[in-house]
Amino acid sequence: MTSVLLIKNATVVDGTGRAAQRGDVAVSGGIVHSVGTDLPTPRHGRVIDATGLTVTPGFIDMHAHSDLAALDSDHEGKIAQGCTTEVVGQDGLSYVPSTDGIAEELAETLSAWNGPGRPPWRTVADYLNAADEDAVTNLAYLLPHGTIRMAAMGWQRRPPTAVEMEAMHSAVTVGMRQGAFGLSAGLTYAPGMYADTDELVELCRVVGRHHGFFAPHQRSYGAGALDGYREMLDIGRQSGCAVHLAHATMNFPVNAGRAEEFLTAVDQARHSGVDVSLDSYPYLAGMTKLSALLPGWAVTGDLDEQLRLLADPDIRQRIVHDLDVVGSDGAHGVPVDWDGIEIAGVVADELRHLSGTTVSAASGSRSSAEYYLDLLIADRLRSTCLMHVGHEDNLRRIMRHETHTGSSDGLLHGSRLHPRAWGSFPQYLGRYVREENVLSLEECVHHLTGRAARRLGLVDRGTLQPGAAADIAVFDADQVAATATFTEAKQRPVGIPYVFVNGEAVVDDGDLTGRRPGHALRRPTG
Repeated sequence: MTSVLLIKNATVVDGTGRAAQRGDVAVSGGIVHSVGTDLPTPRHGRVIDATGLTVTPGFIDMHAHSDLAALDSDHEGKIAQGCTTEVVGQDGLSYVPSTDGIAEELAETLSAWNGPGRPPWRTVADYLNAADEDAVTNLAYLLPHGTIRMAAMGWQRRPPTAVEMEAMHSAVTVGMRQGAFGLSAGLTYAPGMYADTDELVELCRVVGRHHGFFAPHQRSYGAGALDGYREMLDIGRQSGCAVHLAHATMNFPVNAGRAEEFLTAVDQARHSGVDVSLDSYPYLAGMTKLSALLPGWAVTGDLDEQLRLLADPDIRQRIVHDLDVVGSDGAHGVPVDWDGIEIAGVVADELRHLSGTTVSAASGSRSSAEYYLDLLIADRLRSTCLMHVGHEDNLRRIMRHETHTGSSDGLLHGSRLHPRAWGSFPQYLGRYVREENVLSLEECVHHLTGRAARRLGLVDRGTLQPGAAADIAVFDADQVAATATFTEAKQRPVGIPYVFVNGEAVVDDGDLTGRRPGHALRRPTG
């Protein structure tokens, strides 16, 4: 029997940016059947009286790290926020397309982000088929440039040969045909950081021909931020590919008050014909692998070789100089402020006590940079860190931009998480809408739903309109708030009693249902 649901007496914010309306939403067979006032009560089915509550499309996380978590956990941290669709394969590193030759090494590389999983997938089709079977949320996949480069040429710090470039070209072509939405890049992470502009332009031409988009983690969010953004925008200009600027920020003291310069560059590119959008998360701190701070010249893909390098006295001296004096490319071109680098997740049991401690505090009277290198060795590069480097004014200005969408960028694995993993969407709704009026409710919901769906090219998601997939969030706009903190990140938000994915309740009157109704989304191949 087709499932029927009526959500009545709600404030309906439909995801288009239009003003809220009082009304009802009827769902049948996982699809929005109708939206209006005084819709008839179904003879057989469920009725939810949403008096005092707001009904919106489910939220779309444009930068998620749920590649494994959405398939092998209850995924509480994301669905409890009202998140129903996630864009994964981010920052140039994920599991497919890969080969047997790199699978083990790739899994080790990704363990700091996703945990110790060793998935069997080798193609994009493999991963999407697994999502169809097991996903809690809907998943859209980006082809990870670093993974593709690793499969073609290992961890080589050089331009690809013609044969290697053809292999990457072929991998992107096949991945796009199998349903990927575009290409991600991690240009402060090896091996993606070794790619020059020409390499990225060539691959983006392929993505553009398949109507996908390029989502780069660019080369710097610090001293070289504006130059980094200009390079990404120029890649869009040269390739004809749409560009979606991932976790768009202007961080570190050098960029205080400079959001307008960044947005001016975005608007100039748009006016010249480049299709540009961006996303951000509503917190000031960033989070990444602790090893990401290393200068690119000191990074190798082979774990044992990397550990030997970090133990070599001459190499260490050069690294310490880059970290403390020059500003390494991995640390965004600014000398590291060790007071602002907080040790987050660690794997080795004997190091767990360090979670929540800054590197400067943990190092005591020793050189913080030297201590940092010893910690990387002791935890075999598996540690993560919080970087307290953001600016509130920059964040607010960027989230008001007309191409802005929402994201979490939240790692879901580790002994200590960033609160954005569990709190991003209620943080937008609670703090930046209700408390501080940075965005109106209708504007914010549009950013988090309809506008994101438009970037993905999804015509059947992101809005509450007849024929759309019934991805739905129901929340109390007067109460919704994030409760996750930097000390206790795994805290569910308040004020979101119902969440539906493809018409099935995954949060029902505040309780997780354990259902897994998500599936893979595939880019149309026309």
